[in-house]
Amino acid sequence: MSGRRRRTPVLAARQHRSGTVLMGIVVLGLAAAWAAHHALAASEWDSHTTSRLSVVWLALFFVFMAQTLMYHLERPRRLTPRLARQLDELHVSILVPVYNEDPGYLKLGLESFLRQTRLPDSVHIVDDGSTSGDYADVRTWWEQAARQAGVTTSWQRVPNGGKRHAQAHAVRVSPDADIYITCDSDSCFAPDAVAEVLAPFTRPRVQSVAGIVIATNNRANLLARVTDLWFTTTQLVDRSGQSAVGAVMVNSGPLAAYRAGVVRDNLGSYLNETFMGRPVMFSDDSLLTLYAQERGLTVQQPSAVVFTAMPEKWSHFSRMYLRWMRGSTIRSVWRMKYLSPARPAFWLHLLRWFQMFLVQMVTVWLLLVEPLAFDNLPPASMLWVPFLIGWAQGLRYLGVIRSDERIRSRALTWLMMPLAILLAWTVLRWLRWYGIATCARTGWGTRQNGAEVSLNGTITAPPALSAPSPQPPPAAAAPVAGLLDPCNERTLEIARPRR
Repeated sequence: MSGRRRRTPVLAARQHRSGTVLMGIVVLGLAAAWAAHHALAASEWDSHTTSRLSVVWLALFFVFMAQTLMYHLERPRRLTPRLARQLDELHVSILVPVYNEDPGYLKLGLESFLRQTRLPDSVHIVDDGSTSGDYADVRTWWEQAARQAGVTTSWQRVPNGGKRHAQAHAVRVSPDADIYITCDSDSCFAPDAVAEVLAPFTRPRVQSVAGIVIATNNRANLLARVTDLWFTTTQLVDRSGQSAVGAVMVNSGPLAAYRAGVVRDNLGSYLNETFMGRPVMFSDDSLLTLYAQERGLTVQQPSAVVFTAMPEKWSHFSRMYLRWMRGSTIRSVWRMKYLSPARPAFWLHLLRWFQMFLVQMVTVWLLLVEPLAFDNLPPASMLWVPFLIGWAQGLRYLGVIRSDERIRSRALTWLMMPLAILLAWTVLRWLRWYGIATCARTGWGTRQNGAEVSLNGTITAPPALSAPSPQPPPAAAAPVAGLLDPCNERTLEIARPRR
């Protein structure tokens, strides 16, 4: 045993479609409907008030049932041998922007690229002016490992310009790519993530594919557990419903794939987006998704799984969520302006806003208007309805099987759904409306002085190499454009998008 070489555990996950889980969703959904019906019947409201609220409850019921039907219609794309050979002909490039990332997470992600059942053709890392170090040991190891695996790679260190500019540098040195896979510097792909995220591209109309994001550090503390539960369930409910009609609104940054033309042809506007005269420094993933929506279908592949670091501190989580809400508001404006009403994404976008405002109005009516104006308190039984629905939808979380966690641990997390619902209905709701009201604040605002989470242990340089490997030869010269970075007023040379 002492002579054996220790290997880093491989993180893997898959989604199973169990009939037991489906029946549990149906049973708990019926229980929620039963509780809502008896809560209304037991209330002492007069007939006029009951009739008026019945229309609202009916509308919410139909929205909920339509959403339930849609996310059960989603199916992962499966490949025949002929279609698999077609995908093998595509040049797949992974773009990895890095800024002050924990070296342990960065190496974990790079290792996962080399363990893929379908290796990427190239991986391009861009250090966006990190101040915490130059990653010399990780770079030395990576360049040797990638060369041995036959994966073309480049590693650039550029002045800090933000994630979009770092991605643009990576695009510039990968002119032959057919598919770009974007990820974060703490992303760790499951072994079949690349193969699975490519599968939907066998349909010519598909322009982008989202993967399923789960937490690497889901057992770090209570916040990480609840965040993993909330985020995974949201993807397998809301986004799965959108994917069923080819209208995914936002691809998550840790794993998303795009046809190369979607990125190249829109690179200029991507780098220079402004809102109310201010440069937008966040919501890059949703903007790329919008570009893809304008060209065709945007889908999710639930069998493509990626692990990423979730916030372990409330300060990090709140900044992240506030940034999401500001970006979501800006994207809503762009969807109204640029999306055609002939696309399902346009109407799903309107439905989401309708649902949000309707739920908010019902909440205010029940908690404020009824008690103050009519002296009617909502029955206590109504408090169980959101939790029953949450537990029912949260069974989708249990459908994700992880290699590093037992089912009883995931069941324990699932039981915490009331905490996630209370968080969503209180603090997060306030942050959402605050984000909408302050959407003109377009600065970054998530990471400040470095990585928010880290892995235990250190990264050691491989003994076979004592110095970084030489850089690969540069790609063929391409026409460039000088762009002024609005943050630091530096001029950046960016490849012009292809026509």
